[in-house]
Amino acid sequence: MALFTIGEVAVLCDINPVTLRAWQRRYGLLKPQRTDGGHRLFDDADIERIREIKHWIENGVQVSKVKALLSGELQDMESGWRERQELLLHHLRSGNPSRLRAWIADVGRDYPAETLVQQLYIPLRRRLQCQQVTLNTLLSLLDGALINYIALCLSSARKRSGKDALLVGWDTPDTTRLWMAAWMAIQQGWRIDVLAHPLHQLRPEIFAQQTLLVWCGDTPTTHQLDQLELWRCAGLQIFPLMSNGHSTERA
Repeated sequence: MALFTIGEVAVLCDINPVTLRAWQRRYGLLKPQRTDGGHRLFDDADIERIREIKHWIENGVQVSKVKALLSGELQDMESGWRERQELLLHHLRSGNPSRLRAWIADVGRDYPAETLVQQLYIPLRRRLQCQQVTLNTLLSLLDGALINYIALCLSSARKRSGKDALLVGWDTPDTTRLWMAAWMAIQQGWRIDVLAHPLHQLRPEIFAQQTLLVWCGDTPTTHQLDQLELWRCAGLQIFPLMSNGHSTERA
């Protein structure tokens, strides 16, 4: 089993050794081995953990909250997500859009988009999707606030370095999920513009000079994947966007 010094790990993971020491001493995120002389040694599992920690922090998670995401406490956190759903539902029922927007922005600073989409917004939207008028109204209020917040995030992301792409929804009816897909994509390094409404028929040749990311819902059909491959073979820069914000072409 290969072992690496802190200097070697710093190069491999592109991170400052001071940061690695802080993650170990202050936050208990790392437990490296020690030589007889007391020097830290890291194995492959440690390096993978460091990269995972970097991923969470780069996607907006506070370092003090990363340990819970890594240590197997995610199951214990499920009840916490249910509590957040209830708190968000309380803000929706209060009928105060300003307070709702502020709460969504606050929680958006604490967790990455993928976690919020999967643990908070999709489950709550599913609870609100019914024929009952009041719940439908709350769903519309939530969707409006989410799209407003995500649009701000997209605007901010365009000021950073990254690869430009146009996000298009193809034959999927949920416009809000399209915007959520855009939100997750910018946290993977893309700078996204969104075609605001999903299309039933896709004409990528209209955007031949741009990279297209295509959101087909959580599970693209075989026909959609085959057609995307045909378009790529024809020279178009067009790729499916997965439900976690990744595409077959990384930024």
